[in-house]
Amino acid sequence: MNKKMKFHTDLRSLKRETKVYLYCGRGPGGQRRNKKETCVRLHHIPSGVTVTATEHRYQARNKELAFERLQKRLTKLNKRKKPRIPTRISRAKKENISKEKKRRAEKKKLRRKVEIPLE
Repeated sequence: MNKKMKFHTDLRSLKRETKVYLYCGRGPGGQRRNKKETCVRLHHIPSGVTVTATEHRYQARNKELAFERLQKRLTKLNKRKKPRIPTRISRAKKENISKEKKRRAEKKKLRRKVEIPLE
C-alpha cells in the first residue's frame, strides 16, 4: 500500500476504482445464503485494500456495507501521521541513569566468586 498517495473516498470514484467479487456465503443463515451469491468482496486497485461483507441476506445491503468499510479504511490511509519531535534527555535524568547503573554494577560485583589468596 502506498502511503504517500491520497485516495478518493467518494462513492462514484470508488465504484470506478474497485473490482467487485460476489461469492456464496458459508455457515448458518439458511438455504438462501448457501445458494445465492450474497457475499461481497471489494478490491480497491490503487491502494490494494480488500474489504468483505457477509453479514446480511441481501447482496445489495452487503455491497453498501462493503463500500462503507472501504471508505473508512481509505480515510484512515489518507490521514497523515504527526511527525515525532525528538526530545533530549535532561542532565539530571542522565545523572540518575548513571547512578542507577553504578548501583546495579556494585550489586552484581557482590555476586561474583571470592578468590582467597593462597600463601
